[in-house]
Amino acid sequence: MTSQSRDDQIIQSQFRAPWWLRNPHFQTMYPNLPWAWPSRPELRREILELPDGDITAVDWLVAADSLPDSAPLLIILHGLEGSAKSPYARMLMEVAFDRGWRSCVLYFRDCGDYRNRLPRRYHAGETNDLRHFLSQLQLQRPSGNACPLLAVGYSLGGNVLLKYLGESQSETPLAAATAICVPLDLHVCARALNTGLSKIYQRHLLKLMKESVARKFDRYTATFDWDRAMNAKTFAEFDNFITAPLHGFNGVNDYYDQCSATHFLSNIERPTLIINSLDDPFMTPDVLPTADKLSDDVTLEVAKNGGHVGFIDGGTPFSPTFYLPGRIIEFLETSTVKSKL
Repeated sequence: MTSQSRDDQIIQSQFRAPWWLRNPHFQTMYPNLPWAWPSRPELRREILELPDGDITAVDWLVAADSLPDSAPLLIILHGLEGSAKSPYARMLMEVAFDRGWRSCVLYFRDCGDYRNRLPRRYHAGETNDLRHFLSQLQLQRPSGNACPLLAVGYSLGGNVLLKYLGESQSETPLAAATAICVPLDLHVCARALNTGLSKIYQRHLLKLMKESVARKFDRYTATFDWDRAMNAKTFAEFDNFITAPLHGFNGVNDYYDQCSATHFLSNIERPTLIINSLDDPFMTPDVLPTADKLSDDVTLEVAKNGGHVGFIDGGTPFSPTFYLPGRIIEFLETSTVKSKL
């Protein structure tokens, strides 16, 4: 934890949107088109047993199994209702492999194509599963293996990662981290998603979230008000009627207050890069912290454009190029080298 921030805590991003994709909504949606990143790398599933008797899943890039144990290991935390099949995860795993890194995606409970055991799911402040996974990796590392452990979190996964880093401070085994398009203040983001065209994303994500909840519970097994939950029209209502009661919070405000990553940034003690865009339809610029809220180890990169986890910087409409994978790898690699000096 530091009491004084550097002059370069907040930097302007070098990202520039191409002329044909400057709209933030197009930037947000375009990576999900089938031709934007058509590769589907082979993955190997492992089930991770958790200390409370629950389980979650970890997907490993099979191609990287041939790399030595000393190769850097990149842990990816997905976004809301995401998975290893999400475009940002697939492209980052492949770019990391090209650099000679191993990688995996740690699932949040009840996400993807597996079901957890306990009557709970996941939320933006659940850091214990990441903490447990990292401890298991430490136990499995061969004696003397100094391979760096690195992490990237997208959107909700970025909030979880930053909260974990602030909680763990110097105790984390992570050497460096990057967080992308992070809902740093959950109150601000919930309001933003209930405004204007952003309601389209809210409606789509709420539909996915309710479908996931309905696969796990019904009105007879739910420990929350089923009718109010299934009729939620906003993220705040969903979190108030489902997320909060499922995970022990005293309502939505208590949940957002305790779990917004902005409260943990000053305690981070590992090189960490946060990349957010000013036109992100999932939030407003009000979500961005001032430099005095950041520890000396945190850099906030702010882009004028980019949408939400878009950041397409060139190519053509049928063969776009992406800014984030290269920037993420560059920062993590540079930070790891500096830590050894």
